[in-house]
Amino acid sequence: MIALQILIDGFAISALYGLGAVGFTLMFGVSGVLNLTHGSTMVVAALAAALMVRRFDFAVQAAAEIGVLAGLALALGTYFLVVRPIQRSKAVAQSEQEIYILTGTLLWGIMIQEAIAYFFSDNAFTVPPLMPGIVHLGGVRVPVNEILIAALCWSAIGLLWLLVNRTKAGKVLLGASINPRALTLLGVELSRVYLLVWTIYGVLAGIAGVLLATFLGASPARAGQLTASAFTVVVMGGLGNVWGSLIAAYAVGYLETMTAFLISPQIRTIPSLLLLVLTLYFRPQGLLGRR
Repeated sequence: MIALQILIDGFAISALYGLGAVGFTLMFGVSGVLNLTHGSTMVVAALAAALMVRRFDFAVQAAAEIGVLAGLALALGTYFLVVRPIQRSKAVAQSEQEIYILTGTLLWGIMIQEAIAYFFSDNAFTVPPLMPGIVHLGGVRVPVNEILIAALCWSAIGLLWLLVNRTKAGKVLLGASINPRALTLLGVELSRVYLLVWTIYGVLAGIAGVLLATFLGASPARAGQLTASAFTVVVMGGLGNVWGSLIAAYAVGYLETMTAFLISPQIRTIPSLLLLVLTLYFRPQGLLGRR
């Protein structure tokens, strides 16, 4: 019975990790940025949705949409206030931009995390299920919302695949990830490409944050764990490789779920971090990475 419960819960949480990871991976593949504000972006989306429901009596669906917009707003704010100034600064050598951006987004995320805890609460923000109800699968009671979460995550991932592979904007994103210099020679402004990829990332992170709030809840204290899990998934899958990130998302999601059920929820992220260390030791380029 518990094995089936782990299988079902692990699938939902892995889908959430996969949704967050594909945006994280797409951003790195296109712009070379590892955004360590990821967890805080998800928490802000969860907070906005929770406030709309509990303080302003919004319908859950409307509150979820506002939460996604809040995640998008923070993502764009991170780009314009932290990342872009570093990329354009003449005082920062191009070879050092990566470490400055890592540090900047890390500190920015911590500031947001502390601000939320100070002005609101350090407790978990929860949102009512998007779809109430219970179904029985093999004798296990499964919330309908949990099934809906997995379906929505994979729908968003499918739409992202269509955008990247079947639209002109997607071709530009692919071109930027392969040879950005050649793209500029064709008259494409990289700043617009980067703005597009941050917009996509913000929407995906916002959706993941809101869905997490309807499932497990999201708190400022968990922002670091969410960032660590996303970073683990992206590095383990292979930096810039979307399919590798999806595979790694399910490995991490199920490992964390088994740890939470069989040992303790407080140490659910430790085994996945150990798995990351082993991956870096035996296959530094990640599962499907090429370098």
